[in-house]
Amino acid sequence: MANKDQPKPLMPHATATWLVDHTGLSFEQIAEFCGLHILEVQAMADDLAGSKYTGRDPVHAGELTLGEIEKGQADENYSLVMHKAPVEVTRTKGPRYTPVSKRQDKPDGIAWILRSHPEVSDAQISKLIGTTRNTIGAIRERSHWNIQNIQPKDPVTLGLCSQRELDAVVAKAAKRAGITEEAVPEGVVVDGRSDKDKLIEELRAERDANVKAAAAAAQEAEAEAWLAAKREAEESGEAEAAPAPTFADPPAEEAAPEAEADADGEEKPEGE
Repeated sequence: MANKDQPKPLMPHATATWLVDHTGLSFEQIAEFCGLHILEVQAMADDLAGSKYTGRDPVHAGELTLGEIEKGQADENYSLVMHKAPVEVTRTKGPRYTPVSKRQDKPDGIAWILRSHPEVSDAQISKLIGTTRNTIGAIRERSHWNIQNIQPKDPVTLGLCSQRELDAVVAKAAKRAGITEEAVPEGVVVDGRSDKDKLIEELRAERDANVKAAAAAAQEAEAEAWLAAKREAEESGEAEAAPAPTFADPPAEEAAPEAEADADGEEKPEGE
């Protein structure tokens, strides 16, 4: 088997498409060489893949040789070995690349840095956000064509840079400008968390408070229901106990003769 740690083609899907169309290699061999799943290669062969790729010749690109392809076609268990690894393309010069969807947010991020960190130079802002010095100067002088709609916003929140990159630029600018942080008095705890972490903690605390409040309300409702049931049981018990003495006492008609007999018996001795 081939070394699984070997580099993969520069365009794996396009290379796999070309190998499927122009060679007799098995799906396993193509998938292993391109670093793809065998089902992806199967879908390409069956035209079931969601995206259609234009084939890329790995022989012409120098990533594979015809001899390797012939060895693979002769032996299905043979694993293709890359002839020459693709050269990684890196950007070392020029402004930072910003997606098209976020380019309209650049003026807001520039305005925020100019307002919050005036010690940061135009060159640092240009490199951090990926803009030109002319744009920065226009926003600073309020001569930008869209200055009426520009609202200062944190570039980290806008996704124009990371919090670590922004902190590094601000610290470097402050050091160059001779700005030092004020000494913190003893006993005072400095919160070094970012605004995002603080917001997340506040949301969690609010959620926990809501859960506790809901639990307390449920307990209170349960207690009220229990008291109401208890009162109802007590009232129904009194209502049932009330008629009990009535059945135990003799009827009024039967009690009257006894009273009269007693009265007669008491009157006779007095008459004598």
